[in-house]
Amino acid sequence: MPNPIFVRPFSPEEHCAIEHGLQSSDAFTLRRCQLLLASARGDTPLVMARELCCGDQTGSNAMHAFKLHGLAALHGGSTATEHLPILVKRSPRTFGKDTGVWTLDLLAAVCFAEGLTPRQVSGETIRATLKRLGIAWKRAKHWIRSPDPAYTPKKSGATG
Repeated sequence: MPNPIFVRPFSPEEHCAIEHGLQSSDAFTLRRCQLLLASARGDTPLVMARELCCGDQTGSNAMHAFKLHGLAALHGGSTATEHLPILVKRSPRTFGKDTGVWTLDLLAAVCFAEGLTPRQVSGETIRATLKRLGIAWKRAKHWIRSPDPAYTPKKSGATG
């Protein structure tokens, strides 16, 4: 089992904003503040899940979002839809993947791992989202390269 993750220490401004968020009428902000403060106390995601009646992944998502976005993670609305156009321009290797080519299922997995989606979605959901954003998606192609030094002239002659 991997070691539990914890939130980094808060700056005084962050601590004040998180404490203030406990008074928020927005349920998302309130829950995120509760989770971050629980993590700062040393609670693991499993303990937080039991105390706050949520999934342990919810706690992990809150900590990852805070690590990536700081106080902006306290507010909802940061979705995969906003981040997909940026994400597809980055290499999957920057997310620890063994390939340099995105597939729809790989994009879906990274979106979930990065906390951009609240649950694992399908590659088809990612395709539909990309289409809605006006991003054309074509199946990844692996081009065959021959070690033969005369491959290019042979290919040119065969294909015209």
